[in-house]
Amino acid sequence: MNTPIADFVKKYIDSDTTRFHMPGHKGHVFFGWEPYDITEIEGADVLYHGNGIIAESEKNATELFGSGLTHYSTCGSTSCIKAMLAILVMEQKKEKKPSERPYILAARNVHRSMIDACALLDLDVEFIKTQDSQSRCSSVVQASDLQKTLEEKETLPLGVYVTSPDYMGQITDIAGLSAVCRMFALPLLVDNAHGAYLHFLENAKHPMDLGAAMCCDSAHKTLPALTGAAYLHIHTDYCERFAPYAAQALSLFCTTSPSYLIMQSLDFCNAYMASDYRKDLKELVALTETYRQELRNRGIAVWDSEPLKIVIDTAKNGYTGDEIAEEMRKFQIECEYADGQNVVLMVTVENSKKDWERLKQWGKSTVLAQCPKSALPYPSVSVRENSRKLTIREAVFAPAETIPVTEAAGRICASQTVACPPAIPIAISGEIISSEMIEEFQKFGIQEVSVVKEEPL
Repeated sequence: MNTPIADFVKKYIDSDTTRFHMPGHKGHVFFGWEPYDITEIEGADVLYHGNGIIAESEKNATELFGSGLTHYSTCGSTSCIKAMLAILVMEQKKEKKPSERPYILAARNVHRSMIDACALLDLDVEFIKTQDSQSRCSSVVQASDLQKTLEEKETLPLGVYVTSPDYMGQITDIAGLSAVCRMFALPLLVDNAHGAYLHFLENAKHPMDLGAAMCCDSAHKTLPALTGAAYLHIHTDYCERFAPYAAQALSLFCTTSPSYLIMQSLDFCNAYMASDYRKDLKELVALTETYRQELRNRGIAVWDSEPLKIVIDTAKNGYTGDEIAEEMRKFQIECEYADGQNVVLMVTVENSKKDWERLKQWGKSTVLAQCPKSALPYPSVSVRENSRKLTIREAVFAPAETIPVTEAAGRICASQTVACPPAIPIAISGEIISSEMIEEFQKFGIQEVSVVKEEPL
């Protein structure tokens, strides 16, 4: 597969052209990458309005993923998520639907960027009732849950939105949800930020393979692209409806100075996936599953999860995830995420033999196996019907103040306060903060929250 963006930049570097244009470093080396960092000069095309090398590279990505249309983002999945919702709003305006307030039906573990998008687009969110979870990060929706919820609705949402895989490696039945959404003529949107690789498994499990209308992929999470590199995919069946709005929607939320370093990394990423990636991924999936089983054989609890995550249930062996993350650092291992119950490790093809050897040495020595204790209590996180006093947009743009979390009971949440990672809101803007929410805030180490300022009496 060719790499038109990278080829153009290399040719420009070799031409030794005088750079009377941005960026200010003029290609002189400070860190090493400066010569490759250009702007939208003649021939470099324009992201979101591409008809040259960027359009050619995006066409490569479209063919790779089997989508109807794939666009690049240099502002991560965050911008793709906002663009997906904007596309629905733009289409609604065109269709001139009834004047009820538009809303999105969603799984509860949405990333804060989704709620930010709702604030900017003045959308409401209603959450699908699901079984209780042991983590705020997980909210797996069954097709039967979705169908029951939709059957009870007098007014249907603009679309259905889920996160899969989620931060804890749990995968939702995207094919089942897609089938239900088609029954109700609704698009399914998927935050697939952690699952860009799913299309390249032996049995493809990417949202574009399973019938979702749109999804986002973060190329930097599981593929060898630079941070901020992401794809917005539109399914072939939905291209006629949504493709006309995609470039405009992305340009609303992205910088007008997109990084050509990030675009080159997407360009190279396409070529990488088109070569031996499927074979390398197959071997990695087998290696990861073997390692999970080795940990289980030592009495260490490991969750079933998506192929490229190892999620260790430290609480079952009597330790917090934070304690085990600190233990791992003694083996020169840094995890992706740790909390009171779990440690999450993300693996990719680029992890070296040395990385795996360190992980194996940790597994042989960890207190989880050598000195297990009584299991810690698990919290139960439910999708509750929280009291909402303001719309998301009203709350986000209302006068606000920051107060100690211990004083927040009964106050209206303003802008969201999240731990990052995982950046999943405990209280949604416009909701009344409850005592249960306060307990969760404190578990994540959040000591202050933003609340709507009360009018003086």
